[in-house]
Amino acid sequence: MSSAEFRHIVRIAGRDLSGTKKVVAALTDIRGVGYSLAQAVLNLAKIDGRSRLGSLSEDQLKEIEASIRDLSKIGAPAWLMNRRKDIETGTDRHLIGADLDLTIKTDIDRERSVGSWRGWRHSLGLKVRGQRTRTTGRKGRAVGVKKAELRVPTEEKKE
Repeated sequence: MSSAEFRHIVRIAGRDLSGTKKVVAALTDIRGVGYSLAQAVLNLAKIDGRSRLGSLSEDQLKEIEASIRDLSKIGAPAWLMNRRKDIETGTDRHLIGADLDLTIKTDIDRERSVGSWRGWRHSLGLKVRGQRTRTTGRKGRAVGVKKAELRVPTEEKKE
């Protein structure tokens, strides 16, 4: 393989990925794609996960991107998807990138508007999933006793 064929930056699913990484590791840089999903997509597409991303052909890259965008098309099981039984559509979906961020934000906003326990916890900036808060989760808030300002010693009066 010559250096002209090798691409150092590959664009998949709206994200620039390093072509020097192995395919499985590079795909995990896409938001919404983990290691298990990357392995499954490559196995279903019959692509070696140990090869470098920059050495893949354009057809293989298009096949990987189409598979990640629509997992039901390649016959992936529902447990691999990140939106099973979606509230709006009722179907199993897999979201990646900005779509995933936007959907999570709308879910949180819906919980706030309904007034659920999770919505209240989100709006107060507290832990949502039952974790303890006595000693953890103090980031961004004042902790402990507020100290008085350091006083500059005044000169003693001479008698």
